[in-house]
Amino acid sequence: MTLMTMLGAVQLGAAAACVVVLIPVLMAGWHLSRNRMLLFSGVLFITLAVCVHLTPYFPSVSDFVTSVSSVVVFDHRSSCINLVNDISWEVKPSVALHRSNASSPLDLYNKRWDWSKSPKLNACDFQKLSKSDASDLLNGSWVVIAGDSQARFFALSLLNLILGPQSQRMDSVRTELFKRHSDYNIFIDEIGVTLDFLWAPYVLNLTDSIMGFKAKRSYPDVMVMGAGLWHLLHVTNASDYDLALRVLKTSVVSLLPFSPELGTNGPLTGSVSVKSPHLFWLGMPMLINGMLNTQEKRAKMSDAMWHAYDRALGDSRLLRQTGGPLVLLDIQSLTWNCGPRCTSDGMHYDAAIYDAAVQIMLNALLIESHQSL
Repeated sequence: MTLMTMLGAVQLGAAAACVVVLIPVLMAGWHLSRNRMLLFSGVLFITLAVCVHLTPYFPSVSDFVTSVSSVVVFDHRSSCINLVNDISWEVKPSVALHRSNASSPLDLYNKRWDWSKSPKLNACDFQKLSKSDASDLLNGSWVVIAGDSQARFFALSLLNLILGPQSQRMDSVRTELFKRHSDYNIFIDEIGVTLDFLWAPYVLNLTDSIMGFKAKRSYPDVMVMGAGLWHLLHVTNASDYDLALRVLKTSVVSLLPFSPELGTNGPLTGSVSVKSPHLFWLGMPMLINGMLNTQEKRAKMSDAMWHAYDRALGDSRLLRQTGGPLVLLDIQSLTWNCGPRCTSDGMHYDAAIYDAAVQIMLNALLIESHQSL
């Protein structure tokens, strides 16, 4: 028996009770009101009569609960996507390192992070993946990371996790990955992972990359993208940034083979059925204006303009939380909570920020791919 059928039966039973029981009650009410004891007895009788009359129309409690549960589905793991960026930081001075021995001011502080503690977050069971865990999760995948210097740091942290910080290969990775304004490619044959870094400092560059994948009918398994700092510095127009993000969203949605929640009605016309790539947006960091290293940056990358760009991102509806296709890796929140002791120039942050962002992405991937460790 369905929930709607049961509710209909209850309504029918109630209507019948009104006809059978309540009409005589109205007729006898005047007489019953003269005697309180008689009135009490009458009310008790009427209540029992109504209950007896309705009993056949009610299913058992267990059947009713089961029926409701079949209609209302609680997707616990999906709700965790909205909590995966909730990180807390502990930044303390390093007692083992003297200022004169530090290679960078950032080395003067120990930075530890973990997911915040709350019943909801504890239920999500977020965890920091090891090299082995990350390798198993990404095994055989094609990963594309596209964007500006923030994306480059993210790529470095991901490779550092997969290859290991002491790996001899990481020395060449650091050299090749940070060649100025260039792309980078690496194949990790041990786990069959291909990673491409695409230098794409403007949102327009990201859109071109998306359309390139579509033209070739070749899609990465995981794509992390993000751009904004160059536009903020060299264009400084939040409305133009908003428009570019909306065009990017349209291109990304067209990339997806099937996306009913984004408003499409089915598979793309003329396309083959392929697995949707896992898509992430690498947010802009919090800028500390007084620490920016040029007068031009301090003038153009003001707090007011930064917030205008942040609003443009929300208005574009590019992110999953606003109905869009991309899961946010919230660099803004990470950098805000870590604070000025985690940056030397007010824009580029300590490796711990990007290590945390990588772990956020991997935990989101576990949820998105319905896997567990």
